[in-house]
Amino acid sequence: MNIETLKVRYQESEALDILKGFLHDYPQQIVLASSLGAEDQVLTDMMLSIEPKARIFVLDTGRLHQETYDVMALTRATYEMSYEVYFPEAKQTEALVTSKGPNSFYDSIENRKECCHIRKVEPLKRALSNCKGWITGLRKSQSATRSVLEKIEWDETHHILKINPLADWSEAQVWAYLKTHDVPVNRLHKLGFPSIGCAPCTRAIKPGENVRAGRWWWENPDGKECGLHVKEAH
Repeated sequence: MNIETLKVRYQESEALDILKGFLHDYPQQIVLASSLGAEDQVLTDMMLSIEPKARIFVLDTGRLHQETYDVMALTRATYEMSYEVYFPEAKQTEALVTSKGPNSFYDSIENRKECCHIRKVEPLKRALSNCKGWITGLRKSQSATRSVLEKIEWDETHHILKINPLADWSEAQVWAYLKTHDVPVNRLHKLGFPSIGCAPCTRAIKPGENVRAGRWWWENPDGKECGLHVKEAH
């Protein structure tokens, strides 16, 4: 089925129905990329209610918060499931830290993107290498770079379907679902972290700030993506 047909088919569909459709049509070839944040916990609960052996992976950058590992362990126990876990290539990581130190990402955008590429982008390529589509917890209201998000997209970088079931959801809907279904939640959210990333590059936000303001807070807010969700220019 081509991308335009899929867009039409799921344009008005609810998140759970989108997941049911793709998990049925592409068994074990659709994966959720989870940051262990609120949106991804919603999708984890939905997916495992449909298919207990649904594939969910985590990119362990080596710089995650302890709270993220804690909710990862709790989620494993709650659903009796296992994550696929992908780490950065050791030699690349060793070379980066040896040549530029442990905090080079603060020095320039180029350095930050280099770190993101080694720790997140390259492992993502490996995670998606045997898949037909990946599910994300992206929402339109999260940032300026996501305002035109569609439920079904084609990812030119990885040549794969990109499925965003929560694209139209509000933050209130996310938290209502988590509460109603008693889903494990990352404790960082209670500490003011709406977005979950690497510990050195994520902070709590202040009242009134955008939900992505705590990610790479020293950079321009209009282009703050790690490289996982940046569309290629044509």
